[in-house]
Amino acid sequence: MAEIAVLIPCYNESSTIEKVVKDFRKALPEAVIYVYDNNSTDCTDEIARRAGAVVRYEYRQGKGNVIRSMFRDIDADCYLMIDGDDTYPAEHAGQMAELVLNKGVDMVIGDRLSSTYFTENKRPFHNMGNRVVRFFINKLFDNEIRDIMTGYRAFSRRFVKSFPVLSKGFEIETEMTIHAVDKNFLLEEIPVLYRDRPAGSESKLNTVSDGVKVLSTIANLFREYRPFAFFTYVAALLWIVSLVLFIPVFVEFMNTGLVMRFPTLIVSGVIAIMGLLLWVCGIILSVIVKKHRQLYEIFLNQIESGYRKNE
Repeated sequence: MAEIAVLIPCYNESSTIEKVVKDFRKALPEAVIYVYDNNSTDCTDEIARRAGAVVRYEYRQGKGNVIRSMFRDIDADCYLMIDGDDTYPAEHAGQMAELVLNKGVDMVIGDRLSSTYFTENKRPFHNMGNRVVRFFINKLFDNEIRDIMTGYRAFSRRFVKSFPVLSKGFEIETEMTIHAVDKNFLLEEIPVLYRDRPAGSESKLNTVSDGVKVLSTIANLFREYRPFAFFTYVAALLWIVSLVLFIPVFVEFMNTGLVMRFPTLIVSGVIAIMGLLLWVCGIILSVIVKKHRQLYEIFLNQIESGYRKNE
């Protein structure tokens, strides 16, 4: 029988964690449910343990740190990740696990935005933030993923054991989505119901600070995963500035035969050279990124070979 692990990162979710654990025990009775407590102060860990979960601890604050420990410590054939705030119903868990185990999907994305998210969620800036993040990632990485930041996902063992977790906080969902897209993992989205937090349960997200972190993560990952496009855009911007400075000097020279503004001409030339250097850097880095993708594919093949030998 395939091993299924339900992963629940938690920070002060005492009002909802018992229901979440019991719902997923009922939906996936064969699964082992892990609750990773992230320095809660409201007895979340004790409540989860009484509800039947295996409780472990991550003392480095942040959801990214929790997921890093989960992925590193737990061995399973299918991993189902869910938030502990009872905003996602357990009724989709079986379908998501089946897609991983029987269809070979590497990441199943529980798509909130195509169902009830915008009517249930009472925080308008969060709604706008989800749309902004989705727009940028789909445009920059040439995809059509409908829900980038959902906390309801299922993963294959291949993805979990090869995903390098770098983010420390809530930007982890953005990072894993971009990584899966870039490395050509098999993705599938299914619409899932979403319900707002029940009374007494408070969100840990800060709209402004966490939104800035997510957008910063997108920019950094775009530079790292698509360096040629990133540096080409920056170089093009510098060339436009250089051209704006150069044209008046050139027109003046054509009319009078004299260069009256040498400092402007020098600045224009320096900016143009900077753009050229950045563009060349993009070419070099794109070659390195391609080589990294080749090495990553070899690494995945080695992981799969090791799993087959163990089985």
